[in-house]
Amino acid sequence: MKNTIHLVKLSVGTESVETLSDWQKSRAALHPQGLVYHVTRMWPKREAEILSGGSIYWVIKGSIQARQKLLGFEEVIGGDGIRRCAFILDPEIVRTSPALKRPFQGWRYLKPEDAPVDLTAGREADDALPPELAGALADIGIL
Repeated sequence: MKNTIHLVKLSVGTESVETLSDWQKSRAALHPQGLVYHVTRMWPKREAEILSGGSIYWVIKGSIQARQKLLGFEEVIGGDGIRRCAFILDPEIVRTSPALKRPFQGWRYLKPEDAPVDLTAGREADDALPPELAGALADIGIL
């Protein structure tokens, strides 16, 4: 049995978990089976580890705020003829405790022990704290 690994990716231009969800719903309408997906240039080499329970963690406004289970990968050929990878995602977006993350290009692997924990039941609807404050509180163990 393979170990599980996650991915982390910036959600560029996203203002909140809600706007990420809205954008994904509009994109799902374009998929032939109506699946939630995200297209990226690089195909993960550690595909089996990701598909053994991995999630994609979304960085929104400078902090990881949510995750989605990765269900599969599909090849997509763009209008420019370049091969890309579509991450097929569970439509459920799970809010996580905030974790500050510096900007980076593309996506990165994220070890399970480095992934932020899911917010506890009942906290999903809490108003979002400013990312800097949420990260500082998480660093000292309050969140």
